[in-house]
Amino acid sequence: MKTFGSATCLYVSNLDASLKSYTEVLGFTERFRHKDYAGVEHGEVQIHLAGPAVPARRQIGEGSLYVFCDDVDAYYTEITAKGAKVPEPPKDCAYGMRDFAVTDLDGNRIAFGRECKSAPESTQHS
Repeated sequence: MKTFGSATCLYVSNLDASLKSYTEVLGFTERFRHKDYAGVEHGEVQIHLAGPAVPARRQIGEGSLYVFCDDVDAYYTEITAKGAKVPEPPKDCAYGMRDFAVTDLDGNRIAFGRECKSAPESTQHS
């Protein structure tokens, strides 16, 4: 089996407001929309957003996602300039990653990170 990617689904209270935040603040592009369900993408990362009308819901705001990227510092600067609320700037962590996290309008947590240049080989991701 060859896999091509995946998409995490986050449950949101207002799909229109969430799409605006993901596209205008976080720099994602809208890939599709069908009624109260939509997909956004940034590079090869996709996130699906399920609004209140989607059946078989999970709790709003309890989702989380970790996105591996190349330049977390530049991305942090870009999105905070657009109004993203980020509690802490990127930092080098004991687990070998340099990362930061942002919460969307509903409290879903999205972390962005890259390997630290000095990360031990056992913690490196490809």
